[in-house]
Amino acid sequence: MSDTGPHLTAGRTAHGPYALDIDPGTAGWSHSALRIVELAPGATHTFATGDSEWIVLPLSGGCTVRVDGRDFELTGRTGVFAGVTDFAYVPRDAEATVTSRDGGRFALPGARCTHRLPARYGPAAGVPVELRGAGRCSRQVHNFAAADVFEADRLIAVEVLTPGGNWSSYPPHKHDEHRPGQESRLEEIYYFEIAPHAGADGFAYQRVSPSADGGTDVLAEVRTGDAVLIPDGWHGPSIAAPGHALYYLNVMAGPDAERAWLIRDHPDHAWIRDTWRDADVDARLPFPQEPSPPQEPR
Repeated sequence: MSDTGPHLTAGRTAHGPYALDIDPGTAGWSHSALRIVELAPGATHTFATGDSEWIVLPLSGGCTVRVDGRDFELTGRTGVFAGVTDFAYVPRDAEATVTSRDGGRFALPGARCTHRLPARYGPAAGVPVELRGAGRCSRQVHNFAAADVFEADRLIAVEVLTPGGNWSSYPPHKHDEHRPGQESRLEEIYYFEIAPHAGADGFAYQRVSPSADGGTDVLAEVRTGDAVLIPDGWHGPSIAAPGHALYYLNVMAGPDAERAWLIRDHPDHAWIRDTWRDADVDARLPFPQEPSPPQEPR
């Protein structure tokens, strides 16, 4: 576990060009990583991928990603609540340069890996959007790098948007044991952004409860720019305050031979899934998708 604890408030891990910088060493685990880089108009950021694979994911703004002699033009989006975005996959053992003509904020989810896969463009049109849950447990999932959607060696990453007042990441679930066909071992990072309302900043709550003696135990008020590290334990709910939509980016990776998201629900709360069959999805979903022109990589 990170020396700074599992709840990392905004700015706590800022380092060099990164507003947030979590790597396996600072997190105290073996695989998962996340960086947030903020670029002024016309600015460039170059990084060596080392022993990890990465995705360049626009949070706001667009950019060009240059890697392995190719340029990938990312249209991006105005913000995380404006719909899905295109993205670029950057392999290990490479150098990547991110350039933003108009400026923006970009997430770099990553994972230590073994195999070097080709650099690739991920179009926004190819991102599956899932409406999960029902009623006050309704949320929207952007499965841009889910294990069964986008090829990577270790990295799994998705975005979740939750309307204000709803419970997300519920029922509590875990993935900290290797149970073939039932549960994966995955280290997970939650990165949060919360929509303001009438000029007031929003907040949310994140719970992680131990799955074994001495395990991770968190009840945190989270705000934009915060992250929570989950090396183990039942995680959820993620609770959005009324009037403030909640966004979180999930970054996962682990040591199992199979790259899979296999979870086990908390036995005291798994029954909630049965109630969704007779309930409607929150009418506020899906979140509107801003129009964007089709963009092909060069």
